[in-house]
Amino acid sequence: MKRITIKDLSKFLSLSTSTISRALLHDKNVNDETRKRVLDAAHKMGYKPNLTALSLQSGQSKTIGFVVPEMITPFSAKVLKGIQNILYPLGYRIIITQSDEDPLIERKNLQLLEEFNVDAIIINLCHETYNNGIYQHIMGQGIPLIFFDRLPHQSLDVSKVIVNDSIKASLMVEHLIKTGRKRIVYIMGPTTIRNVTERMNGYKRILMKYNIFDENLIIQANGMTVQHGRDIIKQLLDKNIEFDSIFAFSDTLAMGVMNYLLEQKIRIPEDVAVASFSGTELSSMVYPQLTSVQQPLEKMGEKAAELALEKIKDSSAASRSVTMDAELVYRAST
Repeated sequence: MKRITIKDLSKFLSLSTSTISRALLHDKNVNDETRKRVLDAAHKMGYKPNLTALSLQSGQSKTIGFVVPEMITPFSAKVLKGIQNILYPLGYRIIITQSDEDPLIERKNLQLLEEFNVDAIIINLCHETYNNGIYQHIMGQGIPLIFFDRLPHQSLDVSKVIVNDSIKASLMVEHLIKTGRKRIVYIMGPTTIRNVTERMNGYKRILMKYNIFDENLIIQANGMTVQHGRDIIKQLLDKNIEFDSIFAFSDTLAMGVMNYLLEQKIRIPEDVAVASFSGTELSSMVYPQLTSVQQPLEKMGEKAAELALEKIKDSSAASRSVTMDAELVYRAST
């Protein structure tokens, strides 16, 4: 079936194509009666706007890029829901890309979004410094970048949405201490992500306060999947390292830990307590349910969208950093 165009509407209504175009864009110079005639005819004839053409006329694509390390866990999906809450009612579309924790793929995704001429990009990066050059290039092209959760190098002046990783990590580790734990392992992700170090600093500070810090209990995983969690806990057990609790950088690492412990008939939390940071639905889908720092992911997405709109409206608007509160949710694993 032939696609209906503005020329078809023009012929049907005996109006100029420029009038049709302005009416479809809700131009205030088109009277209400004419606008209604155009919109009614467009609906009746099944007209679908050429979004590329309309964006050239309006100067905006009404499209936002969303760049994340993964869409496997609920983390990014919850943030995306918050973004949609704000942007969908305003007529924006969202292009979703996934980097698989690979900065080279992230770079290609950013270049793709630049080619699509998106109005802004909301991003959770996979490496603190690797793509700083392209971040600066994209912002230099007038496309705002809004960061959430993981942050770029401090040299970049960007708007961002975060939680206080260090403080919340301290509070979670202190919870473990107050339940009688003294040999607390911190399973950290790659140090190319600033959150990893921030949470380690919180972990270290509280253990030093109680004079029970042992640097040998800081273990770095090679990645952040469930399998990486399994590998770390197997390594600890094989080396006969004494520990009574685990604080994991992410829910997925904690789940790998829990799976392996249970397979080895090690009781949770009686023998080993387990806690994590992220607080997605995964925390309540494992057995026993996982104690976690629960980030307000949907609200983080909403705030990131609002920051993007601020920059779209006024490219010279000052960058803002929004720190949101995270909740410590104590469950059966501790």
